[in-house]
Amino acid sequence: MKNFLIYTAKILALVILIAIALDGLYTYIFMQSKNRGKIETAFNSSAQKYDVVILGSSRANNHFVAQMFEDKGLKAFNYGMSGGHLFEASLMLKLMIERKYTIKNVILEADLNLSNDHMAEGISALFLPYIHNSEVIKDHFSDQENFSELYYIPFYRYIKYETKIGFREAFFTAVHKKTNKLDNLGYYPLEKHKNGNMKNNIVNLNPLPHNKYYEEIKSICKSNNINFIAIMTPMCENVVGMNYFEKVKKAYPEIHNYENVVIEDKYFSSCGHMTDSGARLFTKRVLKDFFNK
Repeated sequence: MKNFLIYTAKILALVILIAIALDGLYTYIFMQSKNRGKIETAFNSSAQKYDVVILGSSRANNHFVAQMFEDKGLKAFNYGMSGGHLFEASLMLKLMIERKYTIKNVILEADLNLSNDHMAEGISALFLPYIHNSEVIKDHFSDQENFSELYYIPFYRYIKYETKIGFREAFFTAVHKKTNKLDNLGYYPLEKHKNGNMKNNIVNLNPLPHNKYYEEIKSICKSNNINFIAIMTPMCENVVGMNYFEKVKKAYPEIHNYENVVIEDKYFSSCGHMTDSGARLFTKRVLKDFFNK
């Protein structure tokens, strides 16, 4: 029995050592990444200067044409993340502040995601390689149920979110394989598809009366003298429950309602996402209304 316990202890010790080694290796790889995605690029950068930073979900990523801001003399980047929630948008802004970014204006796509204050696991996982190297990332995750496992158990986060930050992603990062996430200054243009879903029902959607992460973004902007511009972006003609946007305006009167700036289906790839031509019409209006451009 004694020999069995000793053998078991040795195996356990070996597993722990391997986990620590792999954790260190994966983290080192991600710490060198600058060309695969928006999160690692922000983490591994310092002291950037922007006139306009765009935050939000895919409805930011696909709706704000960053190059059009640049063409008007405004240094801009679209940090919208498809699939992301306000949890990730807030953390991205915190990370930029931690990295000493100078930002004049933040445009936040704030509409459908006001209905929840959950993290989007697939996107939030991309911050986790840096949880031991950034206080703001650590603090942002600290009130999540599985924080202790993610923070204290070596290699656990890489196993749990293997499809996002596991071997495949680590390998492609190590060999410096680029993605298209940083193309077009972060903006991702969409095309018109004949099979695109042009119907949507948001009748049961309600904005939270106090969305924690929206309020965080607003507070960060105020404390860092950043002009905060919150915008509801367009949806197609066939949405059921469009009074959701009126509910948002009532709960958050400072958010600008632009949901009807572009409405024709020909400008939409799907009901909630405009094509490139629609995004350009929308961005043109934003430039005119908020920047006199």
